[in-house]
Amino acid sequence: MKKKLVLILAIIITLLIITISYLLISENNEANKNKNELNSTKEIEEDYSKYIFGKYYKETKKDIEKMSLEEKIGQLFLVRYDSNLVDSYIKNYHAGGFILFAKDFQNHTKESIKQGLNHHLKTSKYPLIYAVDEEGGYVTRVSKYLAFRESKFLSPKDYFEQGGYELLEKTEREKAQLLLSLGINLNLAPVADISTNEDDFIYNRSFGHNANETSLFIKHMVHYANEENISSCLKHFPGYGNNLDTHTGVAIDNRNYENFVENDYLPFISGIEEKVPCILVSHNIITSVDPEYPSSLSKKVITGELREKLHYTGIVITDDLDMDAVTSYAENKNAATLAINAGADLIITSDFVNMYKELLQKVKDGSISEDTIDYAVQRILSWKKAYKLY
Repeated sequence: MKKKLVLILAIIITLLIITISYLLISENNEANKNKNELNSTKEIEEDYSKYIFGKYYKETKKDIEKMSLEEKIGQLFLVRYDSNLVDSYIKNYHAGGFILFAKDFQNHTKESIKQGLNHHLKTSKYPLIYAVDEEGGYVTRVSKYLAFRESKFLSPKDYFEQGGYELLEKTEREKAQLLLSLGINLNLAPVADISTNEDDFIYNRSFGHNANETSLFIKHMVHYANEENISSCLKHFPGYGNNLDTHTGVAIDNRNYENFVENDYLPFISGIEEKVPCILVSHNIITSVDPEYPSSLSKKVITGELREKLHYTGIVITDDLDMDAVTSYAENKNAATLAINAGADLIITSDFVNMYKELLQKVKDGSISEDTIDYAVQRILSWKKAYKLY
């Protein structure tokens, strides 16, 4: 009888040991599983963290999954504003934003501009970018009219020469607040080109100082804009130099590559370090990088130089693809295709409908990967979230 009791007790103890061991192993496995999942999530977050708008990528990825191809393609355009066509562009082609010029503010008041832009916002499924070139001085679209300011903004160079960074900061913050009060959320400025020669085409729009001083200037300008929560845009990558006006002809830049690395790139690097949201690419042909295509259509310039070498993860904007400097280099009217495949995100255009149709067809026939479209749209929507547009 005693032997049977001892045997039963031994069996019970053995079963308890097995059960406890199983529970401990299961708990350990579950802990490891949770740890692995946490590490996996952390890796994704760390991967996104290297992008300027990376914290919004998860949210916008969900938005993109719900979008049609047509909606995604529309987001890639910053369209020449025409109050008579805007609602149609939004309804039929899902335009992502509009660029306004001086004539769009003529005979208007602050209130009438604001009402008009707000009206268009209500018709759009996604938030709109409203952009102007309010550089100051030579290029003013808004402040040139008394309805918006008693006198137009002077150039940043003039303000700096009159009162240093203190005056420059004051006027730049005033500029940002004026634009935001109208509904403008992107100022296509500052000019990051280096020019110290008064004979250069770009001189009157530049800071007018050497690379190091221009880099410091750009750092301040981007900082002011970011603090006011308006998007700024450096231009014109990879650096204008002493080239011609690309609105009317082709500008071919034969300077050696070291010149760009040691000079022209420095202000752009400074802006990138200060988290500038947008960089506009010129139509200049940089022969030392890509002798075949204007920079705005060049994968070697946009992806090779700006994305990979300068590690820029923000929004790349093309200058207007309807300019003479581009049309002669885009065979079969495929400028938009070349720009998107080169790595651009946002196309400025005065020929929206045709370029929209071009991209739509090129995605359908496989000339443009839909992944390429998705990557650009993810950056654009994340940028809009970062600046609290939705």
